[in-house]
Amino acid sequence: MTEKILITGGAGFIGSFLTDEFLSAGLKVRIMDNLDPQVHGPAADWPPYLDSRAELVRGDVRSRADWEKALDGVDYVSHHAAAVGVGQSMYEIEHYMSVNTQGTALLLDILAKEKHKVKKLMVASSMSNYGEGSCRCPEHGLVFPLPRDREQLLARQWEMLCPICGVEVEPAPTAEDKPLQPTSYYSLSKMDQELMVLLFGRTYKLPVTALRYFNVYGPRQALSNPYTGVAAIFSSRLLNNNQPLIFEDGLQSRDFIHVTDIARANRLALESHEADGEVFNVGSGRPLTVRYMAEALADHLGLAIKPEIAGQFREGDIRHCHADISKIKEKLGFEAEVKFEQGVGDLVDWVRKQEADDRLGEAKKALEDHGLCW
Repeated sequence: MTEKILITGGAGFIGSFLTDEFLSAGLKVRIMDNLDPQVHGPAADWPPYLDSRAELVRGDVRSRADWEKALDGVDYVSHHAAAVGVGQSMYEIEHYMSVNTQGTALLLDILAKEKHKVKKLMVASSMSNYGEGSCRCPEHGLVFPLPRDREQLLARQWEMLCPICGVEVEPAPTAEDKPLQPTSYYSLSKMDQELMVLLFGRTYKLPVTALRYFNVYGPRQALSNPYTGVAAIFSSRLLNNNQPLIFEDGLQSRDFIHVTDIARANRLALESHEADGEVFNVGSGRPLTVRYMAEALADHLGLAIKPEIAGQFREGDIRHCHADISKIKEKLGFEAEVKFEQGVGDLVDWVRKQEADDRLGEAKKALEDHGLCW
């Protein structure tokens, strides 16, 4: 009998590609998704890109009954359902902690108390758990800077400083053993999810894996959601002939990884016992500036629109973080296959066929009204 995997949040951007990957690997797929209008639009309907072979269950991770229905008869769980967005999490605190932290706690409570046939659980974690990434000081070597304080940011001194001697430091690859230091309620809730799942695995001897995604991009992103990934937000602005808005000076760096590579990493983690009880970075290992991302999108869209450099700071933002991928390469044989220059073209091909409601102004005003952007 073919084994079945439950993908929570499976109607979303990443979840839909996981569906494709696991179906191709010969698994049956059940999707549980609440079809949040912020992600799926006012109609809140199942998106047309979902593979028709997937079984669809509309449900909320905060409902025990919905969880019990979705878990019935499944062999594996890939837990991706989450409220996503650093900025919004800073003022929608109860919502983010309820969906992400409490929703995961409810899953684990059911697995602990009720009969089930789940034999492996994977959770989507996040690079945001790290807070600032690792850095290298000329004198002290590898260091882990604390978040920048308000005095430094008000002076518009954007770069990270050595926590020992105070000199400016260079970003370095961030490995899984870096101390975690969430800087937003979103990142705190993702850390909660990760730690709870790992603790459950140790306690109940269930194979579990946490995958810390870096900045995922690609087709099927929710372009009208102003709290999603930077590639989607920039694409929405450009489709409406507006300048992408970049905070700070645009030289902050991120590690962009294509969604098909994320899907493949999940399959490898599911198939390998080397992943059991482990945490893995899933990134490209290559840092790119946010400004470069904005300019590349405009160039591929054939638009002569330069980004607007705001020179402002948002609470919860970090300066630099890119992945050390040596662990996932060694244990799972994973390396990102899609180079950014190829992947951005893939994204743009999809973006050209979409319509987007540019709601960035609304999102920025909400941050300003809460004193979170200055």
